[in-house]
Amino acid sequence: MPAPEKVICVGLNYHDHALEQGADLPAEPLLFGKFASALIGPGDAIVLPPESSHVDAEAELVVVIGTDGRRVSESEALGLVAGYTVANDVTARDLQSKDGQWLRAKGFDTFCPLLPGVVPVPELGDGSDLRIVQRLNGDVLQDSSTSELIFGVPRLVAHASNVFTLRTGDLILTGTPAGVGIHREPPVALADGDVVEIEIEGIGVLQNPVRS
Repeated sequence: MPAPEKVICVGLNYHDHALEQGADLPAEPLLFGKFASALIGPGDAIVLPPESSHVDAEAELVVVIGTDGRRVSESEALGLVAGYTVANDVTARDLQSKDGQWLRAKGFDTFCPLLPGVVPVPELGDGSDLRIVQRLNGDVLQDSSTSELIFGVPRLVAHASNVFTLRTGDLILTGTPAGVGIHREPPVALADGDVVEIEIEGIGVLQNPVRS
C-alpha cells in the first residue's frame, strides 16, 4: 500500500452515532482530514497529548484508493477502490469542542493507527454489512455494523472525488458508530497503559497501547 497523499475522514456518518448525540443527520457527507504524520501501525503507541484531558478512540472502516480519479459517479466509484482496512480515528474531545473545528483534535501525531494490508473489493463488495467493534482493555465500547452508515462507500468516494483528485494510496475513513467514550455514562477517556482494539469483520484486528 503506497503512502497516502491524503487521509480523508468523514464525520457523523452512522445513524446510531448521530442518535446517541441527538444530532440531525447530515444532508451530505461531512469531510475533514488528518495529516500522514498522524499515521502509526499496529502495536505502536497512541500518545496522549498534555493539551487534552479527554482522548477517545473511534473504530473506522477505511477505503483505500487504488486508482487515480476525479469527479466519478457513484456507479463508477468502486472502480477507484483497491479495498478496505481498519483505522482508529483518535480524537481529543475537549479540544474538538473548544476549537469549534477538528484539525487539532484529530491531528496529533499517533492519532491515526492503521492496519496495513488491504482486503480487496471482490471479497467485501461495497463494505456495507460488516460488524465493527472497539474494545478497550477487553471491554466492548462500540459494537455495530457498517449497515448503519448514513452514506455508503460509493457515495463517499464519489463525493470526495468531486472535491479532490483521489490518488492511489489515499485513505477515506468512513466514520464511527455509537459507543464512543465521550457519550458514555460516565464518559470514558483513554489513559496511560490502556490497550485499544478495533476489529472489523473480514478484515482483522488493529491493536495499540496508550501512553502518556
